[in-house]
Amino acid sequence: MSIPVLNYKPSSQNQRVEGYEVPSEDTPVMYRLADATSDQDIDEIIWAGYRQIFSEHLILERYRQPNLESQMRNRAINVSDFIRGLGKTEVYWEEVAETNSNYRLVDISFKRFLGRATYNKKEQIAWSIIIATKGLHGFIDALVDSDEYQQNFGNDIVPYQRRRYEGRPFNLVNPRYGADFRNRMTIRNFGGGSYYTARTSGGYATSDEIRKVIPTNFMAMAGGIKTEERNYQRTVARVTSQVKNMEIPDMTRESPTPQVSIKPVEVALPYRYVPGRKTT
Repeated sequence: MSIPVLNYKPSSQNQRVEGYEVPSEDTPVMYRLADATSDQDIDEIIWAGYRQIFSEHLILERYRQPNLESQMRNRAINVSDFIRGLGKTEVYWEEVAETNSNYRLVDISFKRFLGRATYNKKEQIAWSIIIATKGLHGFIDALVDSDEYQQNFGNDIVPYQRRRYEGRPFNLVNPRYGADFRNRMTIRNFGGGSYYTARTSGGYATSDEIRKVIPTNFMAMAGGIKTEERNYQRTVARVTSQVKNMEIPDMTRESPTPQVSIKPVEVALPYRYVPGRKTT
């Protein structure tokens, strides 16, 4: 007996109201199978599915799924089946599911399959139970078969980011894994020790083994350093204000120095006999 999704409430009432949006260059393109009339249109739908589910970071030649692509080109499956198949591939498991906690996997999958972020932590907990009980494939099936997916995308439309007001698309800002996974990999690679432990315990025989544990403490120290944020606009405004309000000291003297006039003095030169010069 499978556990149903727990009840949770959205953190904002805006989720229940249809938004009024003016189309612009940020409006997502809708890829619909019913509108495809050529092989080029099918290729665009396939690549739109790759971008949405695998993210821009994972569009590599070796990650392509020839079987799913062939079925799409032959119209043996619809768009929702193609999206469902991409979520159940080894690529999605290795690059997204395995490298994240269940809570973060729920948030990333909501962004890619439903086109929105999770409402709150309660929604992440509710859907993480589905992952724990049904596994990744059952979780993907629950997303694609959900009422929200069917109402917004149906079987013919590639999922897209809905109601994006600001910022870049989800797939351009999502890293493959979070800080918890990076920390876990650091501890695994460097043995979880410290330089002090290596020096005092004597468990490390060679200097190379001692060096392996140094980055653990170094990364922890570097991560704890908080640098002050420099606001350049505020700095420029402060310097400009200082220059405007700067008082230049008065360098003039109270009593000017009297000027001494120097008169020419006749000097007896030894060349008075030079013709043309008057002599006294």
